[in-house]
Amino acid sequence: MLSTTTGVRVLQEADLPLLQALIDRDPLVNLFVDHRAATTRLQARWLGGEVWGYFEDGALVSACHVGANLVPVEATDRAVDAFAYRAESLGRLSSSIVGLRDAVVRLWDHLAPEWGPARSLRLDQPFLEIAGPPAVRPDPRLRPVLLDEIDILYPASVAMFTEEVGESPELPGRNSYRARVTQLVSRGWAYAIIEDGEVLFKAEVGSATRRGCQVQGVYVPPEHRGKGLGAAGMAAVVERAQREVAPVVSLYVNDYNVPARRVYERVGFVRTATFASVLF
Repeated sequence: MLSTTTGVRVLQEADLPLLQALIDRDPLVNLFVDHRAATTRLQARWLGGEVWGYFEDGALVSACHVGANLVPVEATDRAVDAFAYRAESLGRLSSSIVGLRDAVVRLWDHLAPEWGPARSLRLDQPFLEIAGPPAVRPDPRLRPVLLDEIDILYPASVAMFTEEVGESPELPGRNSYRARVTQLVSRGWAYAIIEDGEVLFKAEVGSATRRGCQVQGVYVPPEHRGKGLGAAGMAAVVERAQREVAPVVSLYVNDYNVPARRVYERVGFVRTATFASVLF
């Protein structure tokens, strides 16, 4: 039986200082939850879910973002077991489990019988960071996408998502995808090289704090690959993001995506952790 000071409970706005101290143990790895906590103040109507805290003797030891993404934060084995027990009792509410590999694998071991089968298991995703200038000359054509260019960007975004995830973001129940793309454009977080009404390269900042940002959606259309656009475009994203968003740029990539990993290495990214993702 759990004591009144040990176990899992939903974190409230008053718990933000405790959560922030936990996040600060590794602010780049925990950047997604840091961004979500800061922008929603843990208000359910904005969060679209909950953040659970695992306490031991009254102290916050670990946390878990529970929404479209299930994301453990500084999760100990005991915390993972407790989060999994609670998640099992509620049924699957998330379309993915994402985070540091050990915690994600342990969560999945618990949840697979109830939440499975997974559509895709990606259990070795290098987490990369770059804090200095890019090692490749940035492509000067890269710039923020304008609101009146969403119709140009959107097909490339759909193609990227479909190639990466294995199914279209426009399937029934995913009507919010265009809204998400529009939101990133309106924030100035969508970058692209566009010529003659065609996207040659694109990437977005998906989450950001004052200490770092995380890049997602990196894409070069198949007909333009092999021309050096990926490295020069990514270098330009790093340069702009460091100047306009946050000082450190991070991302995670599938281990089997060797061309992308080579591009990031050329640009100057270094591996600092290993993520895993379970997609439903």
